[in-house]
Amino acid sequence: MDHRLTRRELFFIGAMLFGLFFGAGNLIFPVFVGQEAGVQLWPALIGFLVSGVGLPLLGVAAIGLTKSAGVFGLAQKVSRPYAYGFTVLLYLCIGPAFALPRLASISYEVGLTPFVPRAHGTVGLLAYSIAFFAVAWWLARKPSKIMTTVGKVLTPAFLISLGVLLIAVVVHPLGSGQAAAGAYQTQPLLTGFTAGYSTMDALAALAFGIIVVDALRELGVTAPAAIAKDTIRAGALSVGMMAVLYALLALLGRNALGAFPRAANGGPILANVAHAYFGPLGNALLAVIVILACLKTAIGLITAFGDTFKTLFPKLPYPLLIAVATVVPLIFANVGLDRLLAVSTPVLVAIYPLAITLILLGLLSPVLGESKWLFGTVTAFTALPALLDGLNALPPAAHTGWIAQLLQLGAWLPGFAYGLGWSVPAVVGLIIGLVGQHYSAK
Repeated sequence: MDHRLTRRELFFIGAMLFGLFFGAGNLIFPVFVGQEAGVQLWPALIGFLVSGVGLPLLGVAAIGLTKSAGVFGLAQKVSRPYAYGFTVLLYLCIGPAFALPRLASISYEVGLTPFVPRAHGTVGLLAYSIAFFAVAWWLARKPSKIMTTVGKVLTPAFLISLGVLLIAVVVHPLGSGQAAAGAYQTQPLLTGFTAGYSTMDALAALAFGIIVVDALRELGVTAPAAIAKDTIRAGALSVGMMAVLYALLALLGRNALGAFPRAANGGPILANVAHAYFGPLGNALLAVIVILACLKTAIGLITAFGDTFKTLFPKLPYPLLIAVATVVPLIFANVGLDRLLAVSTPVLVAIYPLAITLILLGLLSPVLGESKWLFGTVTAFTALPALLDGLNALPPAAHTGWIAQLLQLGAWLPGFAYGLGWSVPAVVGLIIGLVGQHYSAK
């Protein structure tokens, strides 16, 4: 007989998923949104929550409803070659190329730089990243233990540490917000929405599906319908926790301008606020918060990378795959946080629309169907505008030559200035796909 999850088991699955989601970007990006949005905080926060919380929940639900083990199964509805290409690209983005190095660099720069002399910063980052990835690799060697490691140990410790800081933010606010900056002045909702891309959580939702499914099976849940239902329940619990923390972190960022000047990213804001409330002890508290946040997510990403690539390429051994997922980001982490963010943002802006359309098509498949014609047409109409959105997210200095010419074409697309130039073409692709699906079925 198939096992039914107890409330306690469901909580630990949800806590595990929350722990996997809530990493480096989840700490610093809502804080930065709060600073930049200022008095426009609430519409900006709503936009951020839609993409930073709503899309991950839909991603988890899409995995559950389509009974897919992960992103490959969902992307295979477009075509098998596309599934290989998209899955590899997605895992490189949330794994060795961007997310994993960011975890080490953020946790060092935010948590440990106050304790390391400036002259030794480069050596300090190298030593820390070696230790960080060594621990993450060690704990990722046994995927079956991930619910205990992340859900029962690291996540509760992280929540307790972060809770101390956030209670202080609510009880004794440093300020009440100032004028919005940049695009938040005119379009706070849309700007907050695209800012949520940087958390990578919609991509992570597709990637972590396999971990949740494996954890459920370990607990004795084997029926496809039960796995789908429990995956969605665990997802709802985890993103609910994320939404509360995002709102409080954004409030922290907004109020920080009452005492400190604007910062280039959320890391210095967190450091300043922690020190303002607790002095040197605040720096130590923040170090614990960011290291725990980043370590638990690193374990999940390395595990997911190894599991998925082992499935895609069975001849590659799991120990080798997690070694690659550990050594490559160790190298990338030492290029610096600002450089990592500058490179990763355009790539995320380009790949996110493909993930969003895939998630929505998966969710709507009981109504729209699952024909390759439909999935393929929507994907094809989304891909080029998404690439243009990604080029538009490059630093202004790169907007020259052929890139400038392409951006002139993109300017004709509604929402292009806000990274949403893909949305109308995706709807056109959906309409054409539905018409084609109708006539191909006859």
